[in-house]
Formats: sequence, structure tokens, C-alpha cells
Amino acid sequence: MFVDETRVILKAGDGGNGCLSFLREKYRPNGGPNGGDGGNGGDIVLVCDRNVADLTNYKFLPHASAKDGEHGRGSNCHGANGSSCLLKVPEGTVVINNDTEAVAVELLNDGEKIVLLKGGIGGRGNINFKSSINQAPRKTTLGTPGENGEFTFVLKTIADVGLVGFPNAGKSSLVNILTNTQQREAPYPFTTLHPKVGVIHYPETYRTLTIADIPGLISGAHENRGLGIKFLKHIERCKILLFLIDIAAVDERDPADDYRALLGELEHYDPKLLEKKRLVVVNKIDLPSGEENLKVFRKIICGEVLAISCAENTGIQTLRERLGIICFGEKGQEVGNSLKNLRQIRS
Repeated sequence: MFVDETRVILKAGDGGNGCLSFLREKYRPNGGPNGGDGGNGGDIVLVCDRNVADLTNYKFLPHASAKDGEHGRGSNCHGANGSSCLLKVPEGTVVINNDTEAVAVELLNDGEKIVLLKGGIGGRGNINFKSSINQAPRKTTLGTPGENGEFTFVLKTIADVGLVGFPNAGKSSLVNILTNTQQREAPYPFTTLHPKVGVIHYPETYRTLTIADIPGLISGAHENRGLGIKFLKHIERCKILLFLIDIAAVDERDPADDYRALLGELEHYDPKLLEKKRLVVVNKIDLPSGEENLKVFRKIICGEVLAISCAENTGIQTLRERLGIICFGEKGQEVGNSLKNLRQIRS
């Protein structure tokens, strides 16, 4: 099960109460007050951990709370502070406050820690209220309650390259070749049911790229058709969008129409996605209709188009090098990605 959105109810610890106590010893009849302070309540702390894949843990255990601070005791003993509750979340987690519907925090980097809810402050014992005119104070204060709230955790996958395409375009096959992963491949739609991230290695430069295989979109995805908008949010953080098109039209689809439809779905979901760098790649060039369809496709798109064949491993190295140039910014021109180009394509 892959969980990328879930609701949680969180509670920080309450502060302990201050103590009302007086020193009572045989030879010290006027020992005075000695009530200690209460301990502070524990915080709710979010920890970004790259080893956490999704939000499954919070789907089945949505309640979490920190420990309360201990009450103060006599003999000037202060109560112990409550331990904080550490919640590990994957990179790219957005925390939304359900009361205000505003983004509370975002965790993007491994090891990042953020206090989401503060624990209560411990109360003061009567030793704090002793003065020259009040030698035996009977005043204490209560600990304050810790913060609480209901939140929604939303995971937005962080990757350098987001792989976008219709079902059966060959996305899983391409990721398997580029990253040596073992994703399921099959000749039917939606073999990928949740985003998967692979790593492309560049040993010659000691660099790596991450590529996210986004489940196949269909027309109307922004209206929640097919897998709907459930996974569109996972491409928001990608540096470059790689559009993979079935150039052989195996399913009797028009490659140019597929590309326009994909752009349209992204625009309906969030127009800012069209401002990202993008690279158009056509797959299945080895099939009989591939070369002829590619000629027509290039005339319509009027931009950079890379042709590959996952089945015959054709053009993969060129694609790998091009992704490195774009993402690392070593040389070459950026991939055209302005809204002006989009309008030209549609016209």
C-alpha cells in the first residue's frame, strides 16, 4: 500500500503543576517553602527522513501525543520535562492545518526537524513566591496545556525528473533501463499504481539524478478520472518533466494529440507546471509505423524530440546524457517550456 495523504490528530504534552510544600524538620520549625516547579510538556516534532517511503504509518495510527511534564515535588524537586514525540516523515511532506486550511510547514531535506506543536509550560511552585513580607506563600500556578490540532500530511515526491505519459507508453520500462530498478512491466494500462523513484548514476562526474515514474494519466485526469489528480501533485517538485509518447500508436492513438492532451491536463491542474523545463521523448521507434509517425510528429511539435526504443535499448544513452546536461546545466540550451510555445503547439 502506498499512502501519500492522510489525516492526523496530534497533541503536545501538558505542563506539570507547581508544588505547594513546606520544609518540616525537627530542628528547623521555620524551614519555609520548598515546592518545586512542574516540568514542561513534550513537543510534537516532525523529522524529515529519506528512509521513510510514504505515510502508511499515519494512515493506521493517526493519533500521536507527547508526554506530559511531571508535577513539582517537595524538597525543591522540579518535575521532569515530558519527552517529545518524534514523527518521521518522507522528504517532500507538506503539513496542512485543517482548521485554517493553510500550509503549516514543509519538510524537504533529510534530517530537517521542525517543532509543529509546542508543549505546555510547567507551573511554578510556592518557593517562587517567597518574599520578605510573605515568608510562607501558599500560592502556586498550574501548568499550561500543550498545543493540539488536526492536520493533513501530504506527500509530494521530490525528484529531479518527472516522467509523464499515457498508460502503455513505456514509462516503467524506461525507468528500469535508466536506473536498473525492477518495476513491473506489462502490456496493459496502470501497471504502475503509485509513484516510484529511481536513481540515474553518472560515474564519470560522480553525480546522480532521481527520476519519478508517475502513474499513467488519461484525458480528464484533472477531473479525477482514471487515477485522477491523486498523483499529479507528485510532479510539482520535479526540476524537469519528461513527456514519454508512444510514437508507434499501438493503441491507435495520435502521438501529437497525446502530447497536447498531457499538456492540457497539467495546465488544468496547475498552469505553473508548464513553466518547468521539459523534454519530449518518443518510444517504440523500432516498430514499423514509428519512423513515419516521428516525421509527422516533429513537424507538429517544432522542438527537440528524442527518439528511443526501450525494447531494443536504442537512444537510451543519448537520453541519459541529455538529462544530465539539462539538470546539471553544464552546457546547451534549455528545453523550450514557455506558455508561448504551448500556444504555438496548440495553434
